[in-house]
Amino acid sequence: MKKKSLAVNAILNALRNGLNILFPLITFPYVSRILNVSGLGKYNFSNSIVSYFLLIAGLGINTYAIREGAKFRDDRKKITYFANQVFSINVVSTLIAYILLLICLLSISKLHMYTYAILIFSVQIFFTTIGVEWLYSIYEEYAYITTRSIIFKLCSIALLFIFVRKSTDYLWYVFVTVFATVGSNVLNLINIHKYCDLRFTFQMNLQKHLKPILIIFSSSIAIMIYVNSDVTVLGFLKSDYIVGIYTVSVKIYNVVKTVLSALLIVTIPRLAMLYGKKRFDEYKIVLKNIFNWLLLLTLPSVVGLAALSSTVVKIIAGTKYLRATSSLEILSVALIFSIFGWLFNECVLIPAKREKYYLIATIISAVANIILNLLLIGKWSENAAAFSTVIAEFLNMVIAMYYSRDIVNFSYLINNPISIFIGCLCIYIECLIFQSLNLNAFATLVLSMMSSIISYFIILIIFKNDKCITILNYLKWRKSE
Repeated sequence: MKKKSLAVNAILNALRNGLNILFPLITFPYVSRILNVSGLGKYNFSNSIVSYFLLIAGLGINTYAIREGAKFRDDRKKITYFANQVFSINVVSTLIAYILLLICLLSISKLHMYTYAILIFSVQIFFTTIGVEWLYSIYEEYAYITTRSIIFKLCSIALLFIFVRKSTDYLWYVFVTVFATVGSNVLNLINIHKYCDLRFTFQMNLQKHLKPILIIFSSSIAIMIYVNSDVTVLGFLKSDYIVGIYTVSVKIYNVVKTVLSALLIVTIPRLAMLYGKKRFDEYKIVLKNIFNWLLLLTLPSVVGLAALSSTVVKIIAGTKYLRATSSLEILSVALIFSIFGWLFNECVLIPAKREKYYLIATIISAVANIILNLLLIGKWSENAAAFSTVIAEFLNMVIAMYYSRDIVNFSYLINNPISIFIGCLCIYIECLIFQSLNLNAFATLVLSMMSSIISYFIILIIFKNDKCITILNYLKWRKSE
């Protein structure tokens, strides 16, 4: 198979993730004003419920399949044999997820008023399974995935403005959201024959696959708990209004997180392949590059988001959601721990087949998150939910780093940290200056971003940051061609 460029893959995946986020960013200001806070709260509470059953159906298969399947991607016969077994296990877990969802809908009275939204959201469960996204990740087919995303996101935006016209149309918003995912998965199934001959089989080889899948699944459960328990607990203990407020800060937080994680996601199959084939020197070089690119991008993003939280909330959701500013400021800190925790979990522990340590990290984080949510949300509402997320992400990162210490030399990973810290300080000062000028929100955001990017880049050059020098050398080379 022709080797694909990690840089190109990262750009394509950033574009795809950007589109996945751009869709709600384009639509969210419209939707938040049409549906109002309570309607938005119903939408997100229903989505948080279905996310647990999506997790059950997924069963940790995506991570496991990418790690193990990367070793077989040059052999159609082997990848077909492997994919059929994993896909069949996924089909069974999907059936179990639907049965459990039905039981919950019938037995939990709190969910009855959300039944229609939950049922529409649940369509994603089936189509996610048949979409076998993990197979396209194994083959690093990010050009196809990106093109597919553009088509369905554009269709979804058109449908949104056609069908979501008044405050009672939150079910139509659910439908439009689901359509974007479902359509992409149907195309995946149609094109799957290019890579393997996918079919259901009763010969699933559970003895080989089930244990690592269940360990990863347990970790996924813990992750889902500390990702979604804040919204779920808010929904049960507080009102739809509070959920709607917190939704805004989480939405913005996820925008930044998704874009930053684009580089990380595309490297997971490559790192799994290098580690699986015992090419450890290449593995460490790639890992070091990823770490430093993430450091270069994550820290200024966190500083900028924290400094401009109120401005971003005004642009994305409007002034009636300004209460979300404080929870967004708190969540911005979680970005650092989330991104680097993900790095050590997905790029070190999982390729090294240390799922049990990944499980330990996520269980401790999830338990801490639930306890803090239950103790604090009653008094501090959405700010408590944001704070519990920060603590959970921090614990996850620290524990993952601890269990990675014999594989990764942390002092070896870090390059030029001083230049990044000084650059971040300048960004914070510039953002505060532009906010003090009392310009409109959009002008404040644009001017702050432009000024911050320029000054940050200049500081990196002055301090001879190696990643910045790499960019300059590449631009010179392109110009000389």
